[in-house]
Amino acid sequence: MKQKKKKVCLISSSGGHLEQIKQLKEITARYDYFYVVTHTKATEAMKQKKYIVSDLIRTNKFVACVRMAKMMTEQFGIFLKERPDVIITTGAAVAIPMCVIGKIFKRKVIYIESFARINTPNKTGQLIYKFADLFIIQWEELEKHYPEAVYGGSIY
Repeated sequence: MKQKKKKVCLISSSGGHLEQIKQLKEITARYDYFYVVTHTKATEAMKQKKYIVSDLIRTNKFVACVRMAKMMTEQFGIFLKERPDVIITTGAAVAIPMCVIGKIFKRKVIYIESFARINTPNKTGQLIYKFADLFIIQWEELEKHYPEAVYGGSIY
């Protein structure tokens, strides 16, 4: 009997976060996968299977709450359609809803702290650190902020 391949959700915001998650070529070669990304020219041009979702806009707390609710709804629909086994993210805020949904449905959540974060953690990382199944840092200096993290070295 042939075993079903695990399905991986790769979720990130644009820019450096997206470039880092695209470095996970061993994952994309080995597993079924899809991306969840925010809308930019770069993400529109991506040829891989992807979903383009809203991003968090922090103009004020009310708008941020409304946007987070919209993001949660969009990503819940994607989650139900795709049924990922694992969620991997490099951040930023766009990843919070999918990671929370994943934990509610007992999926594995893997967070890779941004390569740009050498000495200080980011807010998304601080939140997801509390419940991630695996939390990876790229700089040893971050061990003081994330004592249970795994030092993985540079993603590049």
